Amino acid sequence: MPVSKEALDEVALSEQEYQLIVDKLGREPSEVELGMFGSLWSEHCGYKHSKALLKQFPSTGKRVLVKPGEENAGVVDIGDGLVVVMKIESHNHPSAIEPYQGAATGVGGIVRDIFTMGARPIALMNSLRFGPLNDPRNRYLFGGVVGGIAGYGNCLGIPDIGGEIYFDDCYSGNPLVNALCLGIAEADKLVKASAYGEDNLLMLVGADTGRDGLHGASGLASRTFEDERELRSAVQVGNPFLEKLLIEACLELAQTDWITGMQDLGAAGLTSSSVESASKGGGGIEIDTLKMPRREKGMTSYELMLSESQERMLVVVKKGYEDKVKAIFDRWDLRSNIIGRVTSDGIARIKEGDRVVAEAPVNLLTSPPVYRKRVKEPAWIKELREFSVASLPDVPHKKNGTTLLRLLASPNIASKKCVYRQYDHQVGNNTVVLPGSDAAVLRIKGTKKAIALTTDGNARYCYVNPYLGGVIAVAEAARNLACSGAKPLALTNCLNFGNPEKDDVCYQLQECIAGMSRTCRELRVPVISGNVSLYNETKGEAIYPTPVVGMVGLIEDATRHCSQGFKEEGDDVFLLGNNQPLDSSISSSEYLALVHGKVKGNPSIDLDMEKRVQRCCIEAIKRGILKSAHDCSEGGLAVCLAESCIANGLGFLSSEWKIKGRRDAALFGEAQSRIVVSVDTRHAWKLKRLADRHQIEATQLGTVSDKRFVIQGYIDLSLQEIGEAWRGGLEKLL
Repeated sequence: MPVSKEALDEVALSEQEYQLIVDKLGREPSEVELGMFGSLWSEHCGYKHSKALLKQFPSTGKRVLVKPGEENAGVVDIGDGLVVVMKIESHNHPSAIEPYQGAATGVGGIVRDIFTMGARPIALMNSLRFGPLNDPRNRYLFGGVVGGIAGYGNCLGIPDIGGEIYFDDCYSGNPLVNALCLGIAEADKLVKASAYGEDNLLMLVGADTGRDGLHGASGLASRTFEDERELRSAVQVGNPFLEKLLIEACLELAQTDWITGMQDLGAAGLTSSSVESASKGGGGIEIDTLKMPRREKGMTSYELMLSESQERMLVVVKKGYEDKVKAIFDRWDLRSNIIGRVTSDGIARIKEGDRVVAEAPVNLLTSPPVYRKRVKEPAWIKELREFSVASLPDVPHKKNGTTLLRLLASPNIASKKCVYRQYDHQVGNNTVVLPGSDAAVLRIKGTKKAIALTTDGNARYCYVNPYLGGVIAVAEAARNLACSGAKPLALTNCLNFGNPEKDDVCYQLQECIAGMSRTCRELRVPVISGNVSLYNETKGEAIYPTPVVGMVGLIEDATRHCSQGFKEEGDDVFLLGNNQPLDSSISSSEYLALVHGKVKGNPSIDLDMEKRVQRCCIEAIKRGILKSAHDCSEGGLAVCLAESCIANGLGFLSSEWKIKGRRDAALFGEAQSRIVVSVDTRHAWKLKRLADRHQIEATQLGTVSDKRFVIQGYIDLSLQEIGEAWRGGLEKLL
């Protein structure tokens, strides 16, 4: 082979893929071409192992205006001439190497995906996974990631309104950092990322180009970590103050008709932004790298095309309007340079002055091979799923309360206030429901409406049963929105998995996507955007399959929303949905992992029941019947009730419970399709009648009380005890 295996490894191309490039080009690629193919054919940009699977997701709906892959982010109509623009993306591998900058630039990148479409970013969320915090390395990663998210997002003035954080051994070498951003735009002012119109100009705006981020897409995000490989230079460095200027300048420019497209420089830098824009526009591009501003001496065309330096935008300017566009950027003190033009020949041509250093068809660069394997369920997954909880002892009667306190103090359940208090979650004065509830709620200024936003995913369920884990990930995200009173509109997802070339990981990926797709269709929630992050392995050990769902919902009347905390002493507390969980509900639960040290068993869900429970809850909130609503999930019913108490310092006194079967399943089992609600005693009959109409159970559990948490005959604790356990669980580990 003319190119060494080491050279191909650097750009994450196989020998077979290289030969395919040679065959299609009819010649050996140049160095710059090889780098461009490596980036655009990488897993991160090309979705080689997932593109075929992602077609299963439903992506249409009467409110959907932009579907996955069409633009930088998905778009849904919320009425009043406004649209929501939303996307989630991963920055896992960079964050494992440089946690502060990795997380910070993850925020910066997802924000650019939103404002590049002419939408003002109004909310950030994140989904984070780390190894146990008793390990110093994991504490370092945790602190760096949280600091990076706070440091970048706070400087931009975009509220970070919540998310989720989980801890497990499988993430010790490979933390997950998934960042979501949501923006609002006028429906008729959306900007596309298309380069079309022969001789229109390509303008590079923002930071000068450096060597940071080289091989970020093809290296960090498209292969597993190797101890001996020095990857620090592949991590980008962010400047949030420069990004803030870019936001304002680009949003001003979006109000004009002087441009045909705008695209941020993210993964694969200028290569990806220019070639993908040309592909969408149906034409070609010509770039002269000598016209690119740079901050380091001796940079080659290869480095300039592949650098992932942050805070840069590519703007496609209509010929004759370049001075007007430049004037806007000058006013915002942003550097802008014309570096090339749009062509009509369908070729990506990169020049260094008069010398052509790369010349390849756009459609070839953007058409990587797609892999689809037939794989069987691995025996080890079947063995996990067939585990019987009957082999385990039930929780001792006298330890019901102690077990509840242990669960409340578990870092996966305990308060995350020590994290989100570092984020500015009220800037902009739109946040109605703050971080810590099932979903955050934001008012939409100028309307009566509000939107609810959540991120959700339980990797343990996906580990033992990838299909049902995918089903539950979507169902629980929708349930979180239902608890706020919002009707789900659309979702974005981030699919975090190990090496897809391994059969067991390939099986997990296929089954999770199949399960998620089914639930999206059942609940009629389209997928409008997303990201796939594969090769999340260290030293051959993969993370749990971790699909993360970000979902947005609409509340027509912002005054009719709900949060999880009990509101008033004397209110009745009901359980909507499944009131007799099976013993198997402790399968893959937080209780099973914490108390018995096992991640086994088979979760279950009744999707028809799920739909009815959610619809009942949404309607009850819309009618003003409910005072609180809280999704029953990690830790089971006892934890759900305790969290509802802790929120506003109110207690709970149960009615006489008759537990059938195992106590641990009844108290701590994670049966799905359940919501704990509170209601004024005078209106309890309305809830019961509504539940009957939706054909679900509304079981009275007890009443809101004063200072104690009492499940008669099983648990009797003071509010102080449960509050201290929950509030101090995570902080003590730090």
